Amino acid sequence: MDESANIIWHSISESASRSDTPVTRGIRRSAGPLDERAQSILRAVIEEYIASAAPVGSRALVERYHLQVSSATVRAILAELEAEGLLYHPHTSSGRVPTDAGYRFYVESLTGDVPLSPIEQLMIRHQFGQVEFATDQWFRLAATTLASATHSAGIATPAKPRAARIRRFELIPIGDRMASLIIVLNEGTLKQALFTLDAGTREEDLDEAVRRLNASCAGRSAADVAEHLRWFAQAPADDATFELVRRAGDRALRLLREFDAATVEQLFSDGLLNVMAAPEFASSEKLRGVFEALENRTYFAELFDAVTTDGGVRVYIGSENRPDEMADVSLVLAPYGRPGAAVGFVGVLGPTRLHYPQAIGTVRFVSGIMNDLVDHLYT
Repeated sequence: MDESANIIWHSISESASRSDTPVTRGIRRSAGPLDERAQSILRAVIEEYIASAAPVGSRALVERYHLQVSSATVRAILAELEAEGLLYHPHTSSGRVPTDAGYRFYVESLTGDVPLSPIEQLMIRHQFGQVEFATDQWFRLAATTLASATHSAGIATPAKPRAARIRRFELIPIGDRMASLIIVLNEGTLKQALFTLDAGTREEDLDEAVRRLNASCAGRSAADVAEHLRWFAQAPADDATFELVRRAGDRALRLLREFDAATVEQLFSDGLLNVMAAPEFASSEKLRGVFEALENRTYFAELFDAVTTDGGVRVYIGSENRPDEMADVSLVLAPYGRPGAAVGFVGVLGPTRLHYPQAIGTVRFVSGIMNDLVDHLYT
């Protein structure tokens, strides 16, 4: 494996020996390494197919890639690559198409990531600089930036701690008998719920309840909030503000516990039109699979643990994904954040005919920016 392949392989080599991981499932080759000529032809087939979305024949390879060998020799090597399970031969065409195993070999052994140009890096840094203090905008911008740079769907999850802590409370009146309870978490996530008020509750009562809640619970986790609520439960029965604090605190505690229980509660995405424009998804059935994939919080929760535990960029190609509806898509994911404090991931989703080097380089760069942003929250 050459040096550029080591860059990509480093982040997945530890798990590659485990047969139960999505990185290796169902695509491991048993044969030995390919010789240099076979690798060159495989790389040419994959890059031509990525560019054209059409099966690749020997004549096109000889004419466009200056392989210095005859079409007959190329055809023989294509047949060998097909026997290795790296290419397949659609019955309606004389050309070849990469298999998931072919893409995996390409990612691991034939290419490195493509660094963004200095101008692209500057533009992206500038965009994130505009929202440096608007934490709720980081994830949307990450998804939008990745979608634009890779012409795929960009995805991002908010940085999530194992046990969230409250930054502040708000109680905003809605009419005479209703208020919106809002808790802002340390990482910028907003949680809110409608809250019924007792008759005669004044706006001054809401303000005083918010003051007491922030004074006693700001900066605290669900376990700490629960402990403080026990004290409020012992407050004088004729103190209306204490009762309001207790009820609002109970509702906030439920929101906090629900948030802690969900590994991936939100998944921001952008660029679905890019995926819809790919010829692979001209079929409405396949396109529906993409939408189902983005709604599959359970699978992304499984990926969350794998991606954020090992670190580095991870690539999941077609059938390596567990759900059947994701057999036609690939994911390139990277973690960001501060382990032990708050972590999330960013990435791209596209057809298996993805420009992997560009996707890997862009995801790595954006995850680095997100790392810097999260670090500012804890310094």
